[in-house]
Amino acid sequence: MSYMRFNFRSQCLGHYVDVSIVYPTDNYSYYPQNPGGSALSMGGSHARVYEPGMKFQTVYLIHGGGDDDSLTYRYSNAERYAQKNNVMLVTPNITNSFGIDTRYGVAYQKFLAEELPVVIQSLFASSPKREDNFIVGYAMGGNVALGTALMHPELYQTCVDISGGIGMTLSTETLKEELDGDHFRNNFPLYNASFGPSSEIDGSPYDLAVIAREKLQESQRSGKPVCDFHVICGSDEFIRSRVEKDVEKLKEIGYPANYICPEGYTHDFVLWDKYIKYALDELLPLER
Repeated sequence: MSYMRFNFRSQCLGHYVDVSIVYPTDNYSYYPQNPGGSALSMGGSHARVYEPGMKFQTVYLIHGGGDDDSLTYRYSNAERYAQKNNVMLVTPNITNSFGIDTRYGVAYQKFLAEELPVVIQSLFASSPKREDNFIVGYAMGGNVALGTALMHPELYQTCVDISGGIGMTLSTETLKEELDGDHFRNNFPLYNASFGPSSEIDGSPYDLAVIAREKLQESQRSGKPVCDFHVICGSDEFIRSRVEKDVEKLKEIGYPANYICPEGYTHDFVLWDKYIKYALDELLPLER
């Protein structure tokens, strides 16, 4: 595999940002090899050959709250799973932003949906085709994946939300209750600073259910597809009821939604590592 940490100045964020990028390089050779011959180089036999202009299918893998782009690869085997499936991974550092254009003035959603794909597809070997792009996230990143895919169906073919239990949600009432409650106000005031008062959520860019309905109606009029959704939550996760509300809303609105609830798992990398692998191996329609 090839792992790199790319740092660039984001116009949307107004500061330099780190992005972890993974390429499945282990099966590639710089010269054609005879499949039946012996490996003459230290690298061994390689099935594929580098070609100028080659493009990879790309998975935007979004980290959880409190993490950064590098921790995803230190705490999971995502790099190895990408190698197996011959796919490129992109993980931007979005801090504790919930992937939204925050009320305090930093446009993380615009960064994710508008700036980052252009930069990645311009500077790296990432395919620009919708059918070659996917978004997967765990914990906070699961909600970021869910919300970004709903708001921008033109970007991704498939979304996988793993344990998404904080931030963007299709259950607008749940978000308003969280903003009015004491838990976040006392323990994580950034939540209220990011979304603003509950009285201003309805009809705002954070009212994801309204946006999802509008995007589905646009899709039905235009004939353009919406994203396929897979939502995963362990049976013992403390955010299970919140996740299941999102699944119910997806189905109620009319989106294709597959829900997986593995028994005995809680909110940690034991689950996330296993289902990042499962997403790449089974859920995403990769060419491999």
